[in-house]
Amino acid sequence: MNRYAIILVLAGLYGGEAAHAADAASGQSEEPAPVVDATSTWALQVTPYMWAAGLKGEISPFRRAPTIGIEKSFSDVMDDLNFGGFVNVWARYDRFVFSGDMMYVDTTDSHAFGPLPALPIAVPPGTVINGSVDSKQFMATLQGGYRVVDTPDFTLDALAGARFWHISNDVTVSALGMSRTYGESFGWVDPVVGIRAFLPLTDRLSVQAQADVGGFGVGADITWSALATVNYTVTDHLSISAGYKVLDVDYARAGHVYDTRLSGPVLGMTLRF
Repeated sequence: MNRYAIILVLAGLYGGEAAHAADAASGQSEEPAPVVDATSTWALQVTPYMWAAGLKGEISPFRRAPTIGIEKSFSDVMDDLNFGGFVNVWARYDRFVFSGDMMYVDTTDSHAFGPLPALPIAVPPGTVINGSVDSKQFMATLQGGYRVVDTPDFTLDALAGARFWHISNDVTVSALGMSRTYGESFGWVDPVVGIRAFLPLTDRLSVQAQADVGGFGVGADITWSALATVNYTVTDHLSISAGYKVLDVDYARAGHVYDTRLSGPVLGMTLRF
């Protein structure tokens, strides 16, 4: 339950699960090039990428359970990752834009307690108790918007949409040949508004920034994210990017608490169509 530091390595960069480290930051590559067909103004880019994020905050993974303070670096959670996947999709038609950012992480945190001393209960001395927490987290941010500034030297998009969260935790305790499991899940939806700016520096080099804020008490009290990247065009259909991302959420409702900040460097590879 204390291993929510998202780590995931994109399959596109490192060949799949072997690159265990990351998350997906929204729109972390340069502006997609327009399609070749002159009768169409669609542009599309798909970006798998990694986010070497650390985690800091407070969580209560079970309803009305004690709130736990956590602070984990990226390296602290490498051994706990079972699976993770992150991808961003960006599309544009004329001045209308769409952004989709999805993240899924599955981690297991295991500990052993014992051997136990003699206790005034029916537990033999020397008993070892094994406990594990399997945590799964899904987040998707979907936004649509309009290009308010569109020049060869600078573009600016205004965005609005929603961020969807779903978190589940399963605790398993094993001892004396017996095992018991308890699980709980919770989720919510946050409205968000944001902007995205793109600035070309040379024919191949550019910078980009995207930020949003939301929640407003509808789901979380507040949630916000910010991303800045430097991008390099390799070919007409491939580019790479590096930067930094922060994702913050403060949710406390119905006995659940998820008040965390994920932050760290990002590295992405964008395919443009």
